[in-house]
Amino acid sequence: MVRSVARTAYPVVAGLFVACAVIQVFLAGLGVFDDPSSFITHRNFGYMIGWLTLVLLVVALVGRMPRRFVGLAVLLLVLFSLQSVFVALREDMPAIAALHPLNGFFILAVAGIATWTSWKARAAAPTPQAAATSSAAPSPADA
Repeated sequence: MVRSVARTAYPVVAGLFVACAVIQVFLAGLGVFDDPSSFITHRNFGYMIGWLTLVLLVVALVGRMPRRFVGLAVLLLVLFSLQSVFVALREDMPAIAALHPLNGFFILAVAGIATWTSWKARAAAPTPQAAATSSAAPSPADA
């Protein structure tokens, strides 16, 4: 039961993270084109959505998802963690800190892949009722 709920939750959490990442890009744009104080909202929202990366990993592990989904969750967690590192290097190594926006797009891409592939896998998986029906149906050899 818990495994099934976790497997159902994975694409939902991944999709929610994608939506939040798109909002993050918008908030960064507000900071550039409208009011630089909007970067505070960008920063705070980023810290707020960070927990979704950990939730995605836990859901993948609890749901005993295939390795590719666990791997995507781990990669997302690592890339997201690097965001704060890049910002912290702003004063000492600005060229490294400049990787922050590029890494943000990598995060969006990985989250998009995790969402798309997990929805696709979920749609291809047989439902428990269909599996029970097909295993209960007589085979042609039984006729």
